[in-house]
Amino acid sequence: MKLLITWLVSALAILLSAWLVPGAYISGFAAALIAAVVLGAVNAIIRPILIIFTLPINILTLGLFTLIINTLMISLTATLLSGFSVANFWVSFLFAIILTLITEIIESLIKEKNVKFPNN
Repeated sequence: MKLLITWLVSALAILLSAWLVPGAYISGFAAALIAAVVLGAVNAIIRPILIIFTLPINILTLGLFTLIINTLMISLTATLLSGFSVANFWVSFLFAIILTLITEIIESLIKEKNVKFPNN
């Protein structure tokens, strides 16, 4: 159940981010659901590898280089999907920041309401 809620929150955050960021486009909620799955897979498989390879620059920038990695993950997801697009690097960069903020806000609202999920 918790996985389903996380998936829906991610899809909603992607949809809202695309609406807020000029140059980002998502064709609808179904595309946002697919984008959430693909972005989750990309973040689970490719992102850790990039984090390890870029560890020295990430340390030098005090972790800010992670924003560039997040931008690349958004761009890769947009490349893989036909219903999701970002115009350029800077749009993807802004999309990554907005997506992170929206996700954190939604998750904090869920935690604030003390929503309890069954342990299924």
